Amino acid sequence: MKIERISQDKIRIFLTFDDLSERGIKRDDLWREMSKLQELFAEMMDQAYTELGFDATGPLAVEVFAMPAQGMVVIVTRTQWNHASGHGDGIEDDELDDVYEMEVTLEESDTIVFAFRDFEDFIEAAHTVHGNFTVPGALYQYNGQWIFHAEPANTDPQRLQAFIAIMAEYGEAASVTTAVLEEYGKCIIAEDAIDVTCTHFSPRRA
Repeated sequence: MKIERISQDKIRIFLTFDDLSERGIKRDDLWREMSKLQELFAEMMDQAYTELGFDATGPLAVEVFAMPAQGMVVIVTRTQWNHASGHGDGIEDDELDDVYEMEVTLEESDTIVFAFRDFEDFIEAAHTVHGNFTVPGALYQYNGQWIFHAEPANTDPQRLQAFIAIMAEYGEAASVTTAVLEEYGKCIIAEDAIDVTCTHFSPRRA
């Protein structure tokens, strides 16, 4: 579990599927396991207070983004929220009111983001998947890393998971968002990053 402060009243929490599995939560049952979810959120808030001094007292807006490669990204914002205004899709307020007063919004995204320590690692990954998978994406430089960003549409879920598994051998899933990459990152290859890389660069083993 990784926690970072975005602003004085907002934090971002990144949990991998391993983090969830260690806590007995399966991705498919995430929103059915209310007791485990309560425990998980309480643990996240305790860790946020310990590491960042983030006090979760009062109403909270919670945005949950489930992604196929990364796991789960949770954005928690301290806010003044009208209890009568209702909630977004996801968890009903009375199910978690005994723990925190919150408004929860759940979104699922097909976005895949992988970070590579150096360009050579991305070259290796690109050549491994090239020809076997068609996953268009862009390549950025951000925070000293090479970031592959893709939004595969209409891809068979099993093939997508196979693609993700191969990419994970060379890089690691990252929680950086599209907006952050576009604003603060440097776009190196805007389209078809895997194809372009394989055309111009050879792997180390070649």
